[in-house]
Amino acid sequence: MAKARKRKLPLVTVESSSSNSSTPLSGRTTIRQFHVLSKRRAQLKAGTTNEESVEALAAVEDEITQLGGLETYQRMSAIGQGTDRGGGSEKILIKWLKDFGLHKNRACKLCLLEVGALKPDNYSTCATWIDPTPLDLRSRHPSIIEQDFLQLDVTAHRNKWDILSLSLVLNFVPEPKDRGRMLLIAHDILIPNGHLFLALPFACVNNSRYLDLRNLESLLAAIGFTKVKEKWKEGRKMAYWLFQKAEPSGLSPEIFGKKSVLRQGNRNNFCILL
Repeated sequence: MAKARKRKLPLVTVESSSSNSSTPLSGRTTIRQFHVLSKRRAQLKAGTTNEESVEALAAVEDEITQLGGLETYQRMSAIGQGTDRGGGSEKILIKWLKDFGLHKNRACKLCLLEVGALKPDNYSTCATWIDPTPLDLRSRHPSIIEQDFLQLDVTAHRNKWDILSLSLVLNFVPEPKDRGRMLLIAHDILIPNGHLFLALPFACVNNSRYLDLRNLESLLAAIGFTKVKEKWKEGRKMAYWLFQKAEPSGLSPEIFGKKSVLRQGNRNNFCILL
């Protein structure tokens, strides 16, 4: 008699709900589950194709569907950016740009590319000095361009943008090499002295096995970015940085080409590779 296969448990537990409402905790749980499943899906697609991997991929796709797919992830993220939850990270970027006086006496507006935009009007209060272009992998609004940033025509966009916003974007990308490629593209498409706004869950740098604050800054410096602003605090969930495009530091990008354990213990595996 053939040996019965042991039924595999799902990677995440999907909680059913009869309501479309979202508490901060349930929203974060859904977002975290989606990240876990997306990473596993990417690993399976990149690995060897056989009967077991095909079956595992189908199971992961089914879990993502049960979770609500990308649409639910985007909805939860958009709810998290609501004014009742403290607003989106664009408030921090706007303040920092004003700190540098970039809103004053402008002959032309600042061209801002907002990657991962969930709403089309995040910068509506700055219409006199910022010209935003919202972009996302899956558009939720006619005014948001549907585009995979990693497939962007770099030649057409080279030295085009004054500001690039990557708010909660890098942590959504499953592969460390693709995260690094995003930052390289960012450097290519920003004008000289242009600004890169980066927002990440603080745990990505504060509790990672492979990345810490110093390592992140060194990696970005190797690409050609100088830190000009930062905002984070122990115990808080988010961290924010503003970098300015500059010449590469001279540190070889090859140093960041493979994972290097920086800390031991119970850590997450978030990292960025060039």
